[in-house]
Amino acid sequence: MCTQIDFDHEDGGVAVAQPEYLRIAADLRRRISSGEYREGDKLPTLPELCESYRVSDTTIRNALRLLRNEGLIETRARAGTTVRPRPPVHRMAADRYRNKPGAPSTPYTRDQGIGWSEYRLDKRFERVQADAELAALFECEVGERLLARNFVFHDSDQPTQMSTSYVRWSDVSGTPVADPINEPWPGGTRAQMASLGITVSRITESFTAAMPTEEESRTLRIGAGVPVLRYTRRHVADTGRIVEVAHPIVRRGDTTVVDFAIELED
Repeated sequence: MCTQIDFDHEDGGVAVAQPEYLRIAADLRRRISSGEYREGDKLPTLPELCESYRVSDTTIRNALRLLRNEGLIETRARAGTTVRPRPPVHRMAADRYRNKPGAPSTPYTRDQGIGWSEYRLDKRFERVQADAELAALFECEVGERLLARNFVFHDSDQPTQMSTSYVRWSDVSGTPVADPINEPWPGGTRAQMASLGITVSRITESFTAAMPTEEESRTLRIGAGVPVLRYTRRHVADTGRIVEVAHPIVRRGDTTVVDFAIELED
């Protein structure tokens, strides 16, 4: 058995050895991105990889574990290790919240580029009270009653977004908006507010990126090494009152592009 050590960079003039499993993971990653291994292709078996790279099975397992965490491969009993299909990139357009004529849609379906029949929404509603963080986002008192709407958005059978959307209980109590049976609602939250006589005149969003929590990784079916995009959205009425807070909305970050349009005056 021969173990190779690569000296890929220097730190303060001293060569630093790259762990062998990282070198192997980088090589397999390159071969996947180049198309040598395509979506659905089976990788060589563990003994074959050990022989090819001339390393122990522990080193190969560590390399494969890293690629699984990145969402590049998956291993199933009796099926071996295969290259996972890579989801398409979706662009979140700056105008996605504007009213659109035509077939039923929401900002999510327009982001995904899917029809109503391809859209599936898992939902769970519960009444909560605003904690300090939510009170600051709503600009309301701590303890105000809210309706928390927990959503998982599916493009066909693939979950691609999750969120918790809060609305004021005083606005929605006793209305169709408070009944999960009416979800998904064509037009989304803005249309729901309009049904209550509330005109939304402004929407704000703030974005961060991070590694997924265990729940996010499990719900979105992504590897632990795939970053997520988290953002907070607020619907603001024409009176200036904040009528909805989605905190957070979570999408996988490696396949989401957020487009902004900034109008400049001369």
